[in-house]
Amino acid sequence: MKFAASPKSADPLNIGEAYQEMVAAMAADPGTVMQRQFNLWGDYAKLMATMGRRMTGEAVKPAIEPEPGDKRFQHPAWRENPMLDFVKQSYLTYAKWLRTTVHQLEGMDEHDKKKAEFYTQQFIDAIAPTNFPVLNPEVVEATIESKGENILKGMKNLLEDLDRGDGSLAIRQADLEHFKLGVNIATTPGKVIYQNAIMQVIQYDPMTEMVAKRPLLIFPPWINKFYILDLQPANSFIRWMVEQGRTVFVVSWVNPGPELGRKTFEDYVKEGCFEALDAVRLATGETEVDAIGYCIGGTMLATALALMAKRGDRRIRSATFFTAQADFKESGDLLLFVDDEQLDAIEKQMDAAGGVLEGRAMATTFNMLRSNDLIWSFVIDNYMKGKDPAKFDLLYWNSDATRMPKNVHLFYLREFYQHNRLAKGEMVIDGERLDLGEVDIPIFMQAGETDHIAPHNSVYRTARLFASKDKADVTYMLAGSGHIAGVVNHPDRKKYHHSINEALPATVEEWKAGAKRRPGSWWPYWMEWLNKVSPGKVPARRPGDGALAPIEDAPGSYVKVKA
Repeated sequence: MKFAASPKSADPLNIGEAYQEMVAAMAADPGTVMQRQFNLWGDYAKLMATMGRRMTGEAVKPAIEPEPGDKRFQHPAWRENPMLDFVKQSYLTYAKWLRTTVHQLEGMDEHDKKKAEFYTQQFIDAIAPTNFPVLNPEVVEATIESKGENILKGMKNLLEDLDRGDGSLAIRQADLEHFKLGVNIATTPGKVIYQNAIMQVIQYDPMTEMVAKRPLLIFPPWINKFYILDLQPANSFIRWMVEQGRTVFVVSWVNPGPELGRKTFEDYVKEGCFEALDAVRLATGETEVDAIGYCIGGTMLATALALMAKRGDRRIRSATFFTAQADFKESGDLLLFVDDEQLDAIEKQMDAAGGVLEGRAMATTFNMLRSNDLIWSFVIDNYMKGKDPAKFDLLYWNSDATRMPKNVHLFYLREFYQHNRLAKGEMVIDGERLDLGEVDIPIFMQAGETDHIAPHNSVYRTARLFASKDKADVTYMLAGSGHIAGVVNHPDRKKYHHSINEALPATVEEWKAGAKRRPGSWWPYWMEWLNKVSPGKVPARRPGDGALAPIEDAPGSYVKVKA
């Protein structure tokens, strides 16, 4: 099914105004601009002197090196070939100068300045010499080895992606034909035991004779599909939890069409969270659950918990949050996309699409936050080297975008990101003014060190909100890596690390100073916490044992709907 194409604006992200502010700031301070120009000339003079000494055979230290973690210049030719080394260092010199120049401008509106910095970085990433075939030694080698076949294959890949995107470039990050839901991805056995217009509830088959008394209910983000937590057996969080003796339920959100465009955030709380709780009770007979909220699913869970606290609803007895924010004051670069002009542009796009935001639009935004890794690396591999897309489960999931209802998405962007009403105690849901400090259950907050979507300092602010009135016992834990790998890190892989500190001081810097780092996955540490706050054992429950008959096999039909 295809929906109407969104109208294209000449400046949908309102970049022009930010750059007008930047030019005005430069014009107002010509002395600083001139000084910055002299600095650039000086940097290039240093580079020329260094390269001149190298050409005479002298061993010299480079004038500038790539930042740690920059994978673009790993090929030996970028160091060993003098001309390529000069091109690389020239680019790095200019990039550093341009970033610094924009950052040091005074007299700009702070939001416009950050927006100018962000899009300046996008420009810098785009003009990297690695993005030009004749300069990229990996592309040159591939062309020689294949006698030019990589160029033909790359052109074929480009045309296919343009066709798949209806004229817009839809870059394939993974082999879209290799993975089949329920066959070689999202394979943990279970049944859909409940569904409504916006979600299905999946109950997984037990793998132990005895299970924890309280069921575990997971609310993933509706921006993505739930099977990030059930990719393959070797890295499935859901399977691991079932193996630990938990009765696991997960909400699988619908991929909405225009018919659901009028659904609201409040509907997602009631029909998503509360109806899922009812379904778990009917399926197991238990009136209390442990809950997990991931990303925006965690934002919804936090909102629901505050509403439940107001009404004395005790069905959720512990809550765990995976990289989830309820305080958006320090939520990073995504704040750049939520000024009034951009939100108005997004609203017009959704109106033209029948009341939904196309999944590709949000995916593009997230990819821009890490453009070298999630855009340009695939441009090089797919179109210049002519490689086939990788058979990589995580990238397949990342490409499996979902749509979002207009009212839900605008409420999320305006009320949480733009106005931060829940953190300020100003949010009203179903007639109730919400206060996260009133939540009085055990809380576990997981954050990722390098998370670019839910920065760990922002997650820490959320933990402090829950602890603001000392009613909740709040634990904050910082995992290695980012928004996905920081969460999906099976203990058997023995990767990354995690830091723990039972205290919750005023700032995340103080928390880090007192934290202890442990190697490997944080899952076992969290499991110890969950076993303490959720004791008791009962015989294993199977889908269909309770009052709800199975509807279909996991992973269900909702997750299979493509955007």
